[in-house]
Amino acid sequence: MRRLRAIRVFHRRRAPARRLSGAAAALAALSLAGCITPVDYGKIRHAAYVADPRCDPKPGAPVDGEALPLFVVTSRLPDCRTSDLALLVYRGDRVRHGRFAAPREEKVDGKTRTRTPLALQAEGDWWRALQAETDRRQGRVLLYVHGYRESFETTARDAAQIARMTGFDGPTVAYSWPSQHDVFGYMVDETNMYHDVRNFRDFLKALAEQPWVKEIVIVSHSLGARLVVPAIAYVDRAAPSADSRNISNIILASPDIDRETFERDIADGALTPAKVARDRHITIYVSLRDKALAASRALHGYPRLGSPYCFDPFEAADLKARGLPERCYPVAIPGLTVVDTTDVSRGSTGHSNFLRSGAACRDFVDVVAGRRTRPERIATHVSHVFRLLPDPAAPKNGDDSICNRIPDPKAP
Repeated sequence: MRRLRAIRVFHRRRAPARRLSGAAAALAALSLAGCITPVDYGKIRHAAYVADPRCDPKPGAPVDGEALPLFVVTSRLPDCRTSDLALLVYRGDRVRHGRFAAPREEKVDGKTRTRTPLALQAEGDWWRALQAETDRRQGRVLLYVHGYRESFETTARDAAQIARMTGFDGPTVAYSWPSQHDVFGYMVDETNMYHDVRNFRDFLKALAEQPWVKEIVIVSHSLGARLVVPAIAYVDRAAPSADSRNISNIILASPDIDRETFERDIADGALTPAKVARDRHITIYVSLRDKALAASRALHGYPRLGSPYCFDPFEAADLKARGLPERCYPVAIPGLTVVDTTDVSRGSTGHSNFLRSGAACRDFVDVVAGRRTRPERIATHVSHVFRLLPDPAAPKNGDDSICNRIPDPKAP
């Protein structure tokens, strides 16, 4: 109780500009009070989950690419005990490769359940299938890295939506690390994300080194930015100079990464002058209404890159005196664009506007296609920052259609 009272006093002294509410407030309060229960091993030996040969398929084992059009790389522990394969919240014994299709609702014994068709594939076969699909298109690959509080089913749903919404002319690959899919699992997610840094950067390096990959469009959401940003810098250092040129279009949606750390490191990392000169670009989607990032700020003490929160009260006061919104953004860096979705925020947490807000979805589609400007963007007092405003001709109930989204009533 003493610790909790001290935390309350601390937050009265450093009261944020916006009050936390709902799940975000609960996450912040319980995390700071030390009340989150960490993940346990479970009641089944992990070896039992992977004992079936389908968890480690032999080379040449058939996979129906037509039925399973999307690609997955995962460090989650698979469960191959039943006819339907699943990917669990636990860390796997190694990285695996597979194919999947968009989740679908099915009736089982009178109850509705979500089923995600999935098959694992031998690594060599997986790379050959990815090459064949890439060669059939334009040599482009879209790589999606999810964030906090995601299961494989929610990741598959979002990856499928991105592929549909953008009409991407190449294969879509989802990288799925062992997030807990639990609002109180943030600390476990953060731990697993850092544990997965080596796995992800090795995969990204391998992908960038394939001569048949002409362009990699990387989309990260939330905590996934902390995998993506350092991995790109690693690949740039580790791969020959020609091999990372295909990493050119990077999109960070609601990135849960320290804003000041990003500002300090990015010019010497993913956005070096040489990479920008070769047309590398980063687009960041931010929102001041993002409750998840407000909770993350409360946990970490400093603002997140995906939220234009003014940590410096004097900077906020100066903006107010100039008649400008009290929103603070990362400093201008060549090759960086910030799109503020605060005014078109959607959902209970405002943490997935690029998949839920019609205005943000339209902008996102153009960015994936490689377009750097849009007439709907409103210029701000900062040259690299643009706002999106509501379109009177596009009511909120039209967002799902614009975003090509299948509504999920259980989604946050």
